[in-house]
Amino acid sequence: MDIADANGTVSTDPVIGGPFDEEPPQSMIERITSILDTFDRRSTRLTLEQISLGSQLPRSTVHRILDQLVKLEWVEHASFGYCLGRRFLGLNGGDDSRHHLREVAAPSLHELHLRTGMVVHLSVLDGCENVYLDKLGGRCAAAVPSRVGGRQLAHTTADGKAMLAWLDPERIDTMFKVTLPRLTSKTITDLAILHQELNRIRHRKGLAFECGESTSAVAGVAAAIHGYDGVVGSIALYGDVHDARLERVAPLVADAAHQVSRALYPDLGTRRRGRKSRSTPVKTFSAETVNRLLAESPQLPYF
Repeated sequence: MDIADANGTVSTDPVIGGPFDEEPPQSMIERITSILDTFDRRSTRLTLEQISLGSQLPRSTVHRILDQLVKLEWVEHASFGYCLGRRFLGLNGGDDSRHHLREVAAPSLHELHLRTGMVVHLSVLDGCENVYLDKLGGRCAAAVPSRVGGRQLAHTTADGKAMLAWLDPERIDTMFKVTLPRLTSKTITDLAILHQELNRIRHRKGLAFECGESTSAVAGVAAAIHGYDGVVGSIALYGDVHDARLERVAPLVADAAHQVSRALYPDLGTRRRGRKSRSTPVKTFSAETVNRLLAESPQLPYF
């Protein structure tokens, strides 16, 4: 627009400090980038207010964009706030939280293997599958067809069922909309029966058993590792399907999972949360029970 100064001289330059000097509004991609940049680590957890301050965007704008990112699984939302989601972590070559879980759990897995002589798994849940983060077993490991980085249908394994048991039933219904795939003659293939099994696990102090459901020749027992807002993984012992000692060593699995939970989250069970989630067993088995089992069975050769 032509502008005349006090002497009547006409200028076509924009007014200094006027709207032409202002930076153009950020594009949607720039705003999304600003929001994601507030997560300085993959395990960072932030509130809406923290993200708004970090991104220097209005709270309402951040909330609207986060809603879309959550729906698309770029970001996850729980009672503690927001963290990076499955799709973002997969794009960036993995999840640091999984590496941290593996590091923290390593001493407990090693001790569990030494005490029992059985194959030990550390797993996390990814959709309808459990992913094996670690496996210990020495010469016995070849008898259990699992591998680090491998996957198995969660409803067929002790590892997976131990984690599924602490999800809301509605989420289970959503995950398993169609008939559950059958791997062996003992695989649970009916959703109603799966719900019954998960309910039994919750009433059994979180202990999940498998007997030839994923592979005919093996059986296992597992317990979930709990975080502030739900399950973060599971620990399992596996061996021959005909060996009857799984129930005997089951308390050791529960205790190992409890130890890892407390190592990851020292104040677990003491912090007030904004949203009530499924009850988490604060204690599994008494120290006397575990010590008696260890005294009776310092080394349990399984193969």
